[in-house]
Amino acid sequence: MSEAKVTTDHDEIRKWAEERGGRPSRVKDSGGKGGPGILRLDFGDKDESLEEISWDEFFKAFDENDLAFLHQDEAGGGGHKVSRFNKFIHRNNDKN
Repeated sequence: MSEAKVTTDHDEIRKWAEERGGRPSRVKDSGGKGGPGILRLDFGDKDESLEEISWDEFFKAFDENDLAFLHQDEAGGGGHKVSRFNKFIHRNNDKN
């Protein structure tokens, strides 16, 4: 089983996402009162429930909300398949 990693490094997050075809996004209509909304990475075909945003906007919201990025490099089960598993967590949950 592949181990999940946690980071707050912008370059590492962007590289991980772009290697998998990920785009910085937020859930549409989730930003009430001008807030950034719920952050997501959109992979493959465009998800109509998501709105693509710039990396600058994405990381501004990421930092302002004290988020960390939990991710997995390889899928479990052997075969060294690339994983797209990721989750945004609050930094106080970060064990690093």
